[in-house]
Amino acid sequence: MRVAGSKNTIQYKIHKAFTAGWINLIFLALMILILLPFGWMIINTFKTNTQLFQDSLALPQSLDFINYAQAWERGLSSYYKNSLIVSSISLVLIISISAATAYGISRFRFRFSTLFFFFILGGMSLSEQVALVPLFKMLTKLKIYNTHLALILPYVAFRIPFSTFLIRAYMLTIPKEMEDAAYIDGYNSWQVFLRIIIPLSKPILASCALVNLNFVWNEFIFALVFIEDMGKMTIPIGLMAFKGQLRTDYVVLLAGIVIATLPMIVIFMVLQKQFIRGLASGAVKG
Repeated sequence: MRVAGSKNTIQYKIHKAFTAGWINLIFLALMILILLPFGWMIINTFKTNTQLFQDSLALPQSLDFINYAQAWERGLSSYYKNSLIVSSISLVLIISISAATAYGISRFRFRFSTLFFFFILGGMSLSEQVALVPLFKMLTKLKIYNTHLALILPYVAFRIPFSTFLIRAYMLTIPKEMEDAAYIDGYNSWQVFLRIIIPLSKPILASCALVNLNFVWNEFIFALVFIEDMGKMTIPIGLMAFKGQLRTDYVVLLAGIVIATLPMIVIFMVLQKQFIRGLASGAVKG
């Protein structure tokens, strides 16, 4: 019996190792498929247009950063500045409003609180394309069309429902006993929220910040419709205009795309642990 049991254990370990090996191979293949286009793009930023069309798969002859310098000088710096302004303000408003709303819904019971929560979630079902015409008319009447506010306000409005949903799910996992102890010590609701709930919610706040930053940084439709001044365009629209200006200078365009992509890669690498932890914890209770 012991021999049979040990054989079963060995077979189970072999099967488990074999399965894990196949899973790792699949993920490795997926990683290669994702990284290959980006690697191709980086390689070709160090070439001339002639070298690009002669052999786009060949390694560059030298690591010359002139294409990056030209991309930056030909307008990318302005698009970068606009994206930083719009993204930072939008992100602060989204996280602040969503966190406060999620705390109120998860901790306080008032009349129609459930209905209020489902009303907020209803915003997740609203399509951006459907809202384009009404938003255009509203922004024009408010006289903020073709300004940074024309992007910031729609971004905040469209991202609050999803962010509130995620943060609320995480806050439900925080023990209420900690808040009760704070109330006994003389804290009011705002102090509990700022000094206890917010520090404990850092993982989900980091997750929401990363998800929303990815949306705002790469958003195209609103930026295309609501901004017409070249000096106020964000990176996605700026790169499209960039292509028109550069015409056949594709290596400089590729350098601009790489520069525009780097912030999201760096931020994700810094926040990836918090991102995974926040989403995993928020999924436990909803």
